[in-house]
Amino acid sequence: MDDSMEQDILNFIIDHEYAGYIGVRIDKCLSEIMDDYSRAYIQKLIDDGNITCDGKVLKSNYKLRKGDVINVIIPEPIELEILPENIPLDIIYEDNDILIVNKPKGMVVHPAPGHSSGTLVNAIMYHCKDSLSTINGVLRPGIVHRIDMDTTGLLMVCKNDVAHRVMSDKFKVHDITRAYTAICYNHFSVTEGTVDKPIARHKVDRKKMAIDPNGRRAVTHYKVLEELSNNFSLIECRLETGRTHQIRVHMASINHPLLGDEVYGPKNKPFKTEGQVLHAGVLGFEHPITGEYMEFKAEVPEYFGKILERLRK
Repeated sequence: MDDSMEQDILNFIIDHEYAGYIGVRIDKCLSEIMDDYSRAYIQKLIDDGNITCDGKVLKSNYKLRKGDVINVIIPEPIELEILPENIPLDIIYEDNDILIVNKPKGMVVHPAPGHSSGTLVNAIMYHCKDSLSTINGVLRPGIVHRIDMDTTGLLMVCKNDVAHRVMSDKFKVHDITRAYTAICYNHFSVTEGTVDKPIARHKVDRKKMAIDPNGRRAVTHYKVLEELSNNFSLIECRLETGRTHQIRVHMASINHPLLGDEVYGPKNKPFKTEGQVLHAGVLGFEHPITGEYMEFKAEVPEYFGKILERLRK
């Protein structure tokens, strides 16, 4: 990918690096290459005539050919309509370029249908004022990556477009250390392993993800930290890729669904939990401006610790 003289114009040539996308629909291709943008946003760019091939406006079902020169115009972000809110933040680190936040359980990362307020975005807009990257538009300013509403732990926010582009590229090539702690069902026959199974949107329930041979590659490395009572296990998962619901889907696929996960696990709840018992405890990366390697850790939240205590007795 090459940036043109203007930061809001991107060019892709379908050869060499992108040869695997020959014959693939343009909307699917760009949603994978530009994975810090949603597929819906890519399709809107196409509908608005902002994506062209060799100067010709494309439709979403256009299938790429070898040598195609794709031009993507990212419009100037419109004025933010999401309101800043004075919501307390657990800030682990902050400088002029990035912010590391320990997200609590139940907080949605960015506004979505049914969650227009009380999100992390509302909180960081209040905290950072005008110092947020604009790359992800009006609903996700500064947001480089996400964790689920009921997952706790470390998230990075970028305070300018330069930092955002650098970090987005690092996430794309998996040059980020991300470790999660979870409690899952059942003891393991091995102490560590890797789940390498592609994930895609569920074909029937569009709110779920599923293992799908036609999905995007997803790799999770897991290690058993402790065997707990009642046939539960404490595990650490390290992400090589970052697909939606990746750990939850992968662990369920090997008969170790996460405790509390009502979507991919048992419906009965042995503990009162709001969603999966999953915590993003480690985030490591090279600083987008200085290049210095930084690694941050956050202890599991109180509710997680209390469940552990009960399962250790």
